[in-house]
Amino acid sequence: MAPRSHPSIQDGWFREISSQWPGQAMTLRVNKILHVEKSLYQDVLVFESETYGNVLVLDGVIQCTERDEFSYQEMIAHLPLASHPNPKKVLVIGGGDGGVVREVLKHESVEEVVLCDIDEAVIRVSKIYLPHMAALLDSPKVRVFVGDGFKFLADNEATYDVIITDSSDPVGPAESLFQKPYFQLLHDALTPGGHISTQGECLWLHLPLISQLRNMTAEIFPISQYAYTTIPTYPSGQIGFIVCSRDPSRNLSEPLRKVPETRYYNEDIHRCAFVLPEFARAILARGKDIRPVFGRAAAALKALEEGKKSRKILLLGSGFVARPCAEYVVRDPTNELTIACRTLSSAAALADGLPNAAAISLDVNSAEALDAQVALHDLVISLIPYTYHAAVIKSAIKGKTHVVTTSYVSPAMRELDEEAKRAGIVVMNEIGLDPGIDHLYAVKTISEVHEKGGKIKQFLSYCGGLPAPECSGNPLGYKFSWSSRGVLLALLNSASYLSEGKQVDIAGSDLMGYAKPYFISPAFAFVAYPNRNSVPFREFYDIPEAETIVRGTLRYQGFPEFIKALVDLGWLDATEKEWLTENLTWAEVTQRAIGANDASERTLVAHIKTVCKFPDESESTRIISGFRWIGLFSLETVKPRGKNLLDTLCAQLETLMKYETGERDLVMLQHRFVVEWQDGTQQILTSTLEKYGSPGGHSAMAVTVGFPCGIATQLVLDGVINTPGVLAPYTKEICEPIRAVLESEGLGLVERVL
Repeated sequence: MAPRSHPSIQDGWFREISSQWPGQAMTLRVNKILHVEKSLYQDVLVFESETYGNVLVLDGVIQCTERDEFSYQEMIAHLPLASHPNPKKVLVIGGGDGGVVREVLKHESVEEVVLCDIDEAVIRVSKIYLPHMAALLDSPKVRVFVGDGFKFLADNEATYDVIITDSSDPVGPAESLFQKPYFQLLHDALTPGGHISTQGECLWLHLPLISQLRNMTAEIFPISQYAYTTIPTYPSGQIGFIVCSRDPSRNLSEPLRKVPETRYYNEDIHRCAFVLPEFARAILARGKDIRPVFGRAAAALKALEEGKKSRKILLLGSGFVARPCAEYVVRDPTNELTIACRTLSSAAALADGLPNAAAISLDVNSAEALDAQVALHDLVISLIPYTYHAAVIKSAIKGKTHVVTTSYVSPAMRELDEEAKRAGIVVMNEIGLDPGIDHLYAVKTISEVHEKGGKIKQFLSYCGGLPAPECSGNPLGYKFSWSSRGVLLALLNSASYLSEGKQVDIAGSDLMGYAKPYFISPAFAFVAYPNRNSVPFREFYDIPEAETIVRGTLRYQGFPEFIKALVDLGWLDATEKEWLTENLTWAEVTQRAIGANDASERTLVAHIKTVCKFPDESESTRIISGFRWIGLFSLETVKPRGKNLLDTLCAQLETLMKYETGERDLVMLQHRFVVEWQDGTQQILTSTLEKYGSPGGHSAMAVTVGFPCGIATQLVLDGVINTPGVLAPYTKEICEPIRAVLESEGLGLVERVL
C-alpha cells in the first residue's frame, strides 16, 4: 500500500495556510499520518505530531490537538454554563470531536445533552483517534444527531437552557453559522433566560468580523459579549466566543458555581476572559481603531496626505501567471487594477482578495470595446495570447495608454513602433521569464565583460519549465501548466543558431533529433535543444564577436526521443481527419494514423518499431510502454477533439499529465558565457536560476513570469522606464532597474566562475 499523504504536509511538516489569516501559518512537525478522508462535506485529516499529540484537521485548518484542546473546550462550554443558574438541557451544534460534550457533563445540573453535527465522519474519526474527547458521546445523558443544525433548531423552539456552537471558521459549511438568521434560530430555541456561546474568531485577525457579530447579536439578545481564551495551535494563539443571554439581568462574566476537574478554566479566568485588551475594547465599545498603521495601509495614508494621483491599470487575461503579476501591482495603494476577461467569473476569481481590484467582462475581439476600456486606463498589461497584442497596442496608441507584455516582439508589434513614439507611450515587451529574466542577466554579464575589455566568444542560454523531480514520474517526465497544444506545437517550430561562426537551421520536424545531454548540476539529467531563432541576439545583445549563440529549451532525459516518435507516427498532425470519429477505439485510431495492417497491439507495436527505428531494444521498450500508458493501444473508444490527431492527443495528455494537488514545478534557467580576456585567457561564467513552485500556492513559472511583468509595470508607471516606442529589455538602461527590484524579491540568478 502506498504511504498516506496530504497536500498540507510537505517535508514532514503540516502547514496551516489559509486566506483567513494571510501572511502567516502554523506549522507542526508530523510523526505520521493516521487518517485521510474526503467526507461528504470536508477534507478530514488526522496526524500524530511530534509535540502536540494527535491532531484533527478539517479543510486544512487545525480543529484540536491532544495537548491544548482543553483550553478551547473548557472555555466555550463553561462561560455560558457556569453563569447560568440552572442549566438542564444543553444543545451542542458542531463539535463532533466530543470535547464540548465532555465539558458540559461536568455540570451536575445537566440532565440531557444533544450533539448535532452535520458530518458523521468527524464523530467516527474522533472516536478512533481522539478517544479522550469523544468517549462521553456514548454517555446515557447524550444523544447524537447527525444532520443539519438549522433544521434541528427550527424543530426545537424554546427547548434548551444553553446552546453551544462549536463551529469551524466562517468559510464553506460553517459560513452560515456566522449570519443573522442562524442567531435568530439560536434565540428562538432557547428557554427564557437561556444562554448561547459560539466560536467568535481571533482579536488579532478578525476584529471587523467580531464587531459585526457583536452588533448583530445585540439586535437579537439583550446581552451580547465577547470573551476569549489562549490556545497555541489556533491562529495567533487566541480565539474568542460570542456569549449571549436572553435574560437582561444576567452577568455573564460572573460564575455562579465551581467547575470540577478543569485544566484551564477557573473562576478568575472566567471573569478575566471578558476583559479585553485596549485595541479590541476601543473598536468593540467605541468603534475607534487604534491599531498600528503600517505596510500598505501606511503607504496609502501617506499617498493620501501627499495628494498623490491614483493610476489605473487594465490587466487583460486570467491565466496562471496573472495572479502574481496582479498581486505585485496592487502593492502600491495608488494603483487601481481592473482585471478583464471574456467571462466575468474568471476575472472576478482572479480579483478575489486583492485590494483596489475590480473585475469586468471584455471581449478583445471587439475593437470598439477594447478601445473604450484601454482609453480609461493609464497602462494595460496584456497577458492574452500574443496574436492579440498588436490590436491592444493599436488601442493603446489611440488612448495614449502604456502597454506591458511578456511576449516576444512580433513583426506586427514592431511595425507600430513609430506610432507608439508619436503617441508618447511605452510599449514594454519580453519581460517574463524566457523572454524576460534571461535578458536581464545576459545584458548584465555581457556589459560587465565588455567594460573590462573582454569578449563573449560563446553564449548558451537554456531554460525549462518542468515538474519538480519528485513529480516527474510519467514516461515523458513532463506535466502541463499551460496549453498542451501550445507545448506540443512549439516542438515543431524551426530553429536557428550560430555554431563556430556558422548559422545552423533546423526544420521543425527534425528539432527533437538535435536534443543533446546538457550538464547544469549532477542532480539533474537534462537534455537541451535550440528554440526559435537565436541569430538576431548577436545584434540584440551587442555581441558581434560571439561565434556561438544558442538560446534553447531544457527537458528531462528521454523527452525528445518520445516526442520524436510521436512526430514520426503522425500524432502531432493538426490537419482534419474525416475518419476520426467517436466509434473508433484508440487502437483503431493508432492503426489508421500509422498505416498498420490491423489494430491488434502486436501489429501496432511491430509497425511502430519499423517506422521509428529505435536505436536499441531498451529504448524501444521504454517508448512503447509510454504509448501504452497514454492509451494508444487501448480498446476504449476515443473522444475526438478538433477532428485531428494533435488535439485528440492533447485531450488525453491533459488528463494524464496535469499537476495534482500538492505537486510543484521547477524553473531552471542557465546562461553560460565563454569569455576571452585581453590577455588571451578564457573563463566560463554562468548565471543560474533554480526556482521551485509552492504546493498549494503559486507555481515557479507563474512567479517567474508574473513578477517581472508586475515590476516592469510599476517602473513604467513611476516613469523609471520612460522611452516611448516598442521596447524589449536589451539595454542596461532598461534591464538594471528591473533587475534591482527583481533581486530584492529573491528572484536573482546565482553567478559563478567555473
